[in-house]
This record gives sequence, C-alpha cells and structure tokens, in this order.
Amino acid sequence: GNIGFEGRMDYGAVGNVTNLASRLCDEAKGGQILTNQKTFSKIEELFEAEPLEELQLKGFTRPVAAFNIIKPKQ
Repeated sequence: GNIGFEGRMDYGAVGNVTNLASRLCDEAKGGQILTNQKTFSKIEELFEAEPLEELQLKGFTRPVAAFNIIKPKQ
C-alpha cells in the first residue's frame, strides 16, 4: 500500500504475507525455493516438492509448515 505523507508517497508491500515470504527467503539455501502450506496447496499439481520440518520463524508465534520446491511436474 501507499506509505508516506503529502508530497512524498511511496508504495511498499507490508503485512504478514510479505513478512512470511521474507522469512522463508532467509531460511532458503542458495538456489532453493521454499513455500508455506497454503501456497503449496495451490501449486502442488504443478510442482514436485518435499516437506521440511516446521520452521520457527521470527515474528510468527506458531511453527510454519514449509516445503522445498524441487522441480515442475512433467
């Protein structure tokens, strides 16, 4: 959403989804793509993935179920 004041407005992504994406990126190793359960449920027919141990991420009170995206399904 818009951030700033009259005369100086910027646009930025904020909120839980943005924070979750950032934390998953922090946990990922080079070349690795991590996603959460909700997102994976939308793409599981398209991609092979392996479930990981639940991650305790900064800013989240409960552990997050994470998946490592391996490759597109053929």
